[in-house]
Amino acid sequence: MSTGLPSVLIIDDNAARASIIEAGLRNAGHDRVTIIAEMHGIVAKIATLAPDVIVIDLENPNRDLLENAFQLTRAVKRPIAMFVDRSDNEAMQSAIDAGVSAYVVDGLRQERVKSILDMAISRFNAFSRLERELEEARGALEGRKIVDQAKGLIMASRNISEDAAYRLLRKTAMDQNRKIVEVAEGLVLSAGLLGSGGNGGTG
Repeated sequence: MSTGLPSVLIIDDNAARASIIEAGLRNAGHDRVTIIAEMHGIVAKIATLAPDVIVIDLENPNRDLLENAFQLTRAVKRPIAMFVDRSDNEAMQSAIDAGVSAYVVDGLRQERVKSILDMAISRFNAFSRLERELEEARGALEGRKIVDQAKGLIMASRNISEDAAYRLLRKTAMDQNRKIVEVAEGLVLSAGLLGSGGNGGTG
């Protein structure tokens, strides 16, 4: 019977080291743990296994191995905890840039695995939330720009104030049961297609 804890994929070509991570997770109650020994074809395997969290353990990683791991991180969009025996500032910065949720240097201890995994999940969720909020903020800003453009077109074509132009936009949106930004987009698009700058009549 599953404990409801996240499923974990361990990527490690050293069976002894992988067993330390697995033991730490199973002791903490994780019952869905899979171990893969090599990076080759890993993206397809991840797609099949669909783990909630990935643990990558690299013994004395070289640059190519690290870059492969970072590419994987960017591709799979999941919490990733990475254990390395040794590192430098450049590799650590690259890990952060790639989106590695927890980058642990010389810290592979059975009793630490669970807390590091929890930290990786927490950081990943926080980062994902920030990304969503940023995307929403960008969308809102773009929407305001379009509404402002539409107001400008209405003001010019009808010779009315900004408030009156906005009220007209809002009324049109309500009448058509659409969002104001959708009505504004339609108006701006139409003006662009007609090649007008909104210099129609004043009525």
